[in-house]
Amino acid sequence: QVQLVESGGGLVQAGGSLRLSCAASGKIFRFDYMGWYRQAPGKERELVARIPDFGRTRYGDSVKGRFTVSRDNAENTMYLQMNDLKPEDTAVYYCNILANPQDYWGQGTQVTVSS
Repeated sequence: QVQLVESGGGLVQAGGSLRLSCAASGKIFRFDYMGWYRQAPGKERELVARIPDFGRTRYGDSVKGRFTVSRDNAENTMYLQMNDLKPEDTAVYYCNILANPQDYWGQGTQVTVSS
């Protein structure tokens, strides 16, 4: 059974930075995508950044140039470096691994950006 645990969220002022981590436990032999999503109150969950097994990383339009997703295969950990944070980045951030037909989600970590 695969479990994903996010950490690194918190309260930060606008213009600041945070680094989120997603630690995966269990065996994942292959995946289609791994990435980060977020959901703000009253809004739908949206893509932040996604790494495919093959191909180019994709970023949501609102975070391009500010956020960077990366992974450490040896540590089974994925990261999201968030720079120049804005109040509109406030949301619960979820990590995700899609390995069809399995779709794994973490419990989420809150990021709050004050103006």
